[in-house]
Amino acid sequence: QLAESGGGLAQYGGSLRLSCSASGRMFLNNAMGWFRQASGKEREFVAGISWRGESTILADSVKGRFTITRDNAKNALYLQMNGLTSEDTAVYYCAAARKSFPSRGAEDYRYWGQGTQVTVSS
Repeated sequence: QLAESGGGLAQYGGSLRLSCSASGRMFLNNAMGWFRQASGKEREFVAGISWRGESTILADSVKGRFTITRDNAKNALYLQMNGLTSEDTAVYYCAAARKSFPSRGAEDYRYWGQGTQVTVSS
């Protein structure tokens, strides 16, 4: 089971930190990722991190603003979001991959959380 937290309302240019807790079975040896879905749009990739954390990938739209990290001892995944804009308003989902290195494709992730809403006010 994956459970996101940390969403909410942020001001333009502000920051939020999302967290995702996972069961050991989902977390162990698997890459993890964050996706988001804005109202009326398709789900899109945001960030991914390898099992050991040595490799990360970010969507171009969040590079330089978002950081993905993980704490394997706590089975926890994080997304630090800085410089938020209205374009970042969406439901954010964490996901566990089918392999140890992340990818941008949703089809490569087999477990998904329920999502947490992030709303950025201008």
